[in-house]
Amino acid sequence: MATVYKSKIDWWFAVTGLGVMAASVLASINVIVTDSSPTWLWWTALLTAGIGVGLPLWLLLGTDYALDAKHLHIKSGPFRWQVAIADITRITPSSSPLSSPALSLDRLRIDYGRGASIMISPRDKERFIREIEALRRDG
Repeated sequence: MATVYKSKIDWWFAVTGLGVMAASVLASINVIVTDSSPTWLWWTALLTAGIGVGLPLWLLLGTDYALDAKHLHIKSGPFRWQVAIADITRITPSSSPLSSPALSLDRLRIDYGRGASIMISPRDKERFIREIEALRRDG
């Protein structure tokens, strides 16, 4: 059975996501209430609002990290990664702002394979590290 760790979310990330959602909805409302807007533009505005609200919500609510006996499964909205526990070579703290499936700058950099790495931000970093180290020892 997999243990799931939700991503820690920094306040600025949540505010940015909410800002994108609000801007998408307000821009769409502006197009829809304009009487001279053609019908195709209404549908485009609705699609834009749907994506502008849906994607940030999916990222904010759907970013997590699951550990099972063999793999670390990483989910961030529509994106997915899988890292074999046996391939993990190092776990180090990071605050790098580079793009990653992490909603906080309080991150862990996971090095694996041949020069590959990914950064994640589990809420309970210490427990996550203890569990992954135990899986690496037992694996």
